[in-house]
Amino acid sequence: MSKSLFEKVWDAHAVRQLANGQTQLLIGTHLIHEVTSPQAFGMLRDKGLQVKYPHRTFATVDHIVPTNESVEPYSDPLAQGMIEELRNNCVENNVTFFDTNTGRQGVVHIVGPEQGITQPGTTIACGDSHTATHGAFGAIAFGIGTSQVRDVLATQTIALNELKIRRINVNGNLAPGVYAKDAILHIIRLLGTQAGTGYAYEYAGSTIEGFTMEERMTVCNMSIEGGARVGYVNPDEVTFEYLKGRPYSPKGEAWDAAVKEWQSFASDPGCSFDDVVEINAAEIQPTVTWGITPAQGVGINENIPAIADGVTESDRASITEALEYMKFEGSSPMKGKKINVAFIGSCTNGRLSDFQEVARYVKGHKVACGVQAIIVPGSQVVAKIAEGLGLDKIFIEAGFEWRAAGCSMCLAMNPDKLIGDQLCASSSNRNFKGRQGSPTGRTMLMSPLMVAAAAITGEVSDAREVFGVAG
Repeated sequence: MSKSLFEKVWDAHAVRQLANGQTQLLIGTHLIHEVTSPQAFGMLRDKGLQVKYPHRTFATVDHIVPTNESVEPYSDPLAQGMIEELRNNCVENNVTFFDTNTGRQGVVHIVGPEQGITQPGTTIACGDSHTATHGAFGAIAFGIGTSQVRDVLATQTIALNELKIRRINVNGNLAPGVYAKDAILHIIRLLGTQAGTGYAYEYAGSTIEGFTMEERMTVCNMSIEGGARVGYVNPDEVTFEYLKGRPYSPKGEAWDAAVKEWQSFASDPGCSFDDVVEINAAEIQPTVTWGITPAQGVGINENIPAIADGVTESDRASITEALEYMKFEGSSPMKGKKINVAFIGSCTNGRLSDFQEVARYVKGHKVACGVQAIIVPGSQVVAKIAEGLGLDKIFIEAGFEWRAAGCSMCLAMNPDKLIGDQLCASSSNRNFKGRQGSPTGRTMLMSPLMVAAAAITGEVSDAREVFGVAG
């Protein structure tokens, strides 16, 4: 019987069926960071346990690490304490740790792939909701809570309910100036933030197949914003080419055997899905969020909805709340909203290709007066390559701040925060109230190039017009 990738990977990692109907699932790779692991390690110590399979766990620091300090102790004692706690826990349990002095530290969802730790056909768990990023490689990857982090550390397994599967086919060519970030924002806008509840999303179609691995990671990263627990792309030659030669990828004869096995996990032709969605890539515009959920987005040339546009009373209440918080007028153009801050980075768009694309267009331009613009590489590896290419100099010359690797302003568990009701053009993944550090701070999600266009003009702008983007 033909099966989807999700079913194949699930079945391959199922240990047993539990009495409550859940599956005890083996976790092939466990990724940890400084925020959700301390309590889990503490619970292990309370029970006199150690990490069951330390070679399957990899750690880094990202959420709380400052991006504008390089010398310890850091000015924030909480950040310093959490990093030291993770160091101690990794030493005590023989866990591989990509510390700040290794040259391999960074956002956990960027470090895993670039090190070749993330591989097709496996299960991956991490105490972070955006673990879905790793599904770009044909893995079943999901975020877990602290008590589940404890369970994986202690047993390398977790109890989960099996998910339904929705296949999202995106076909055709994206227009020039439209990116993977626009594609996933468009998908979430169409389906909503709750449509994925209880589902894994399989992304397919000619558009997805034509994406690079970094573009696929951007799409899978935001599956959680659409309510899905998992998002994945079937592994193919693009996947294998990306992984070849990376530090933790198989070598020699083991590589050939691995590729053959990875290919077998791809969804079979004719396999069934619980739901199928068809999307025409030509209909996707540069997309910007105007509200307080990732689904509240419009194309750059569209107007922000008015309260009367809500179909139901709930819709109207949601629009009202968002307009009040964002301080926007209903029916007003998306273009022209004055910004205070521009942020390019995060596990969604903090990769080398993101910076290369922005540098390609931003050279020779200057950040608008009164706008703080920061660029934060997703890892030390990304930073080193970018600096070797001179990208940092291009950004600094244009008026951007070039920072060290970390999560930075995506969630503001570090010094990078909005102040008051500042409006931020952000390449990150969430625009919830207070997400970027200020309880009244306002966030608009968009692609990195759209963020750059807003930084240069001082307002939400069409990057295609600002930079003369053409096919």
